[in-house]
Amino acid sequence: MSDRPRNSLDALNALPVSADAERFLEPDEAADRMRRLAARHPDTAQFVRIGESEEGRPIDGVVLGRGNRRVSLLAGNHADEPVGPDFLRRFVTVALNRPDEYGALLDAFRFFVIPHTNPDGAFRNRAWRQTWGDDAGGIVTEYLRHAVREPPGRDVEFGFPDMRPENRAVAAWLREHGPFVLHGSLHGMGISAGALLLIEKNWGYRAALLQERFRQAARAEDLPLYDRNRQGEKGFFYLAPGFWTTPEGSAMRAFFEARDDNETAALFRSSSMEYVRSLGGDPLCYVTELPLFLVGDMPPGSGSQQVIAKLRLRIAQGEDIDEDIEQLRLRTLPLKAALRMHLRTLSAALEQVVAGEG
Repeated sequence: MSDRPRNSLDALNALPVSADAERFLEPDEAADRMRRLAARHPDTAQFVRIGESEEGRPIDGVVLGRGNRRVSLLAGNHADEPVGPDFLRRFVTVALNRPDEYGALLDAFRFFVIPHTNPDGAFRNRAWRQTWGDDAGGIVTEYLRHAVREPPGRDVEFGFPDMRPENRAVAAWLREHGPFVLHGSLHGMGISAGALLLIEKNWGYRAALLQERFRQAARAEDLPLYDRNRQGEKGFFYLAPGFWTTPEGSAMRAFFEARDDNETAALFRSSSMEYVRSLGGDPLCYVTELPLFLVGDMPPGSGSQQVIAKLRLRIAQGEDIDEDIEQLRLRTLPLKAALRMHLRTLSAALEQVVAGEG
């Protein structure tokens, strides 16, 4: 790796995205800030209205940087996962607040950023998102009561290129600017025993550097890696503890067709990762899966979905879940830690791409 890309990644790792991150940014305020900063630095960034949601809310994109290596970053495909959108808003804002300091990064790469692909879903999840803090007790109850997750057939991640207006807007913008060397779709988990990084199968065994950097970042945050082998179910193939391949629409369809559920199978189209690869080149595609809440003591034979279902049932029945929280040793993953994980993952993915250039 030449000195210039190396210097750009050193600068990226130092980007203070977690400074003063006690709460999630408000989407409208963050969009206004990004718009103003982009207007102040037209040689470095452009703020673009790429489309509208089903309910008429704006879908915004930011082009950041001047480099030849094109990188697509998006978040919000699952609207109950707010950390990814928050990271992308902070990433753009901090870089544009001090563009001279990050000149090497902005000369080496050009980022095409969509902070939130599903603003209608973000609006429906605002009640619990706005109460966020690092005390798991009351927050997990608010999350379980109010989190809204869209089902297959409405899932933006598996709706490319044209299932919803949101998919059409995002796909058209990516098509206009592709191909890309890197694509990140930032996701999360509600409750989990650890962190997970998904790597598209064409890069699965070419991404040893990315995997090692992710392990290092997780250790620095005292964050366990999620270790479960799904045996290829729905396209999730096991690479190592904490690492799977990204899922595919075809594998999702095959999973449900094998169960004679053709109606559900028909609801899955392509993922954003599949769509970006269809634009050409050989992009490294990754998906971050960081939990909002960490389980320290997962019940034997249970997984995250079983724990969430049990807690939701108890809340619906008017029962207190404080004892469950204690038994599970449930705690929040601090927002600052999650933001640093996203930053280090992006940096590691860029490092992996540059290393692969020879």
